[in-house]
Amino acid sequence: MEVIMRTETALKAEVMALLLRTFGVLETERFITSIKSDNFDYTEWRKNLWENKSIDEIHKMATEFEHRKCE
Repeated sequence: MEVIMRTETALKAEVMALLLRTFGVLETERFITSIKSDNFDYTEWRKNLWENKSIDEIHKMATEFEHRKCE
């Protein structure tokens, strides 16, 4: 698998497009506002993200996400 490194600008544009496509303008704005106002720490958040999930549950969630993405 080839790893593609994007510029910061390209990465931000792609993520913003994904958020808008997935959640719409209002929910995207709420998400960004909440991250900015809470001094959001992604690394700390990620540590507990899958804490109560088994590997099978995570795999199922990832598979379902991939199927939705391809629709």
